[in-house]
Amino acid sequence: MFDRPGSGERTVLVHVQTTGDSEDLGELRELAISAGALPLAVISGKRQKPDSRYYIGTGKLEELSLAIAEHQAELVLFNNMLTPSQERNLEKALSVRVVDRTGLILDIFAQRARTFEGKLQVELAQLRHMSTRLVRGWTHLERQKGGIGLRGGPGETQLETDRRLLENRIRMIQKRLEKVEQQREQGRNARKRADVPVVGLVGYTNAGKSTLFNRLTQSDVYAADQLFATLDPTLRRYQVAGQLLVVLADTVGFIRHLPHELVAAFRSTLSEASDADLLLHMIDASDERIDDTIAQVEEVLGEIGASQIPRIQIYNKLDLLENVHPHLERDEHGQIAKIWLSSISGEGMDFLDQAIIERLSGEIKRHVIHLSSSEGALHARLYEIAKVLNDEANENGGWTMQIELATKDERQLRELDRIWIADRVENWEAAESK
Repeated sequence: MFDRPGSGERTVLVHVQTTGDSEDLGELRELAISAGALPLAVISGKRQKPDSRYYIGTGKLEELSLAIAEHQAELVLFNNMLTPSQERNLEKALSVRVVDRTGLILDIFAQRARTFEGKLQVELAQLRHMSTRLVRGWTHLERQKGGIGLRGGPGETQLETDRRLLENRIRMIQKRLEKVEQQREQGRNARKRADVPVVGLVGYTNAGKSTLFNRLTQSDVYAADQLFATLDPTLRRYQVAGQLLVVLADTVGFIRHLPHELVAAFRSTLSEASDADLLLHMIDASDERIDDTIAQVEEVLGEIGASQIPRIQIYNKLDLLENVHPHLERDEHGQIAKIWLSSISGEGMDFLDQAIIERLSGEIKRHVIHLSSSEGALHARLYEIAKVLNDEANENGGWTMQIELATKDERQLRELDRIWIADRVENWEAAESK
């Protein structure tokens, strides 16, 4: 029996590829570095199926033990999901901390959570994960620091290895999250009443969601070239091309085999995506595993009930590619389906605005509107809901305006009295003769 080490940065990575498994070793290294670990060695291999006792075979176990001794490692990170018994057996055989892929991702989330809700969600996910591992070979569950997989600890209750206390804490967190979710629901209902559409940013972690969010909303959400640079969702208003007001929601990045504990704990946060009117699926155009990451995002969207929401694929990071210029692509129905841009340089942002307006507003038409001098309020209103191309005083003391208006907003104008809308810009003379 042994207690947890005081630190766990010196790390050996283990990557075992089994039949039908597509885990990526490079991603494991990025995850380890994101968690604060220092990868010193890699043990890799292939198996038809995991060993029931150690996941790896006895030969690889001996190789792993030698690597730990050579590098004086204090931690082993598996790029696989281990059962509680496998984790326990490995720790007993190696006498160091062993953390699987799920525990590693949970640790990164624990480091990155900043808001009250985010910390509660991470704690809930950690406790659910730990509830299956109460029989592990060390004595405390309450450490606030000390090794990857437990940084941040399970919370401020200083849990012991007592399942009853653990379950009580889980119920307490769930009740708190229910109250937070009620507040979120009130905010969503208010946006619906105000008829403000929500545009959600989703995508694989490190695809550039936060960078794009900051450029569009002039915010300062933390963005870095690392996995899970940001965790807590952020909502900001964005005036699209000066025409359409939307709420832009930056959500947590997805990843292969996102732990079910996290999906369950973050369901209220992910509902910002599942309740959106339009999703912008951010894709790292420079990623060699681009097809795989797209499939992983689609899988998570299906898991949270967002697979039917209209979405546009945003191929980001064109600044890292050669001979690829910003452009858009339409599907067989004529709708914008793909946009190629760079959120760093800003190239292609006009295509993004065009796509959001088309998808949320419908077709944009040009109109000529004649207003009398008594319709000043309507004159001001047009500046709020339309793009004014030209505005001139007419001989009657009123205004003649040339505007671009979305089809969804036309109904508001047609319901108003004493307003005439020409169908085409060329009808100016015909309009004046009426």
